[in-house]
Amino acid sequence: MKETKIKVLFVCLGNICRSPAAEGAFSSLLQKENLLEQFHIDSCGTAGYHNGELADPRTRSVAKNRGLNLTHKSRKLTSSDLENFDFILVMDKDNLRTVQNAIYDDSLRKKLYLFRYFEDNSNPKEVPDPYYKDISAFEQVQDIVENASLHFLKYLKSKYPHLKP
Repeated sequence: MKETKIKVLFVCLGNICRSPAAEGAFSSLLQKENLLEQFHIDSCGTAGYHNGELADPRTRSVAKNRGLNLTHKSRKLTSSDLENFDFILVMDKDNLRTVQNAIYDDSLRKKLYLFRYFEDNSNPKEVPDPYYKDISAFEQVQDIVENASLHFLKYLKSKYPHLKP
């Protein structure tokens, strides 16, 4: 019997910095663990400022230096995303509020988490927005999303015992 894919959506404001970095980091981790085929991974923004654009050049440069090729094109969160994804991982509390306000069915709220919740669920931190900062902020974001990806995968392995390469 074929297992259903676990569907994970990463969300930030514009879908050009943090969420594509998180999507790339998590996908790369799954690839290394031979688990990628068991997942459907995507990212989007709460605003449509950059629809159809590639990730910010600084995000892509940092990712490329770590062996990641980010080809995702920005898109805005849709109501079908709220229904279709198993996990909706937002980067900060503003994103969290925006997505919470878009949720029309309380049963969907259980899918919504701050991405860094899986590092420390008693006091989850935000992934800072690097957009108006220098390249070192983009490096920091990449470090954060790589670490958060490790913690999220550890959580998933405990929740879904069938996750095996």
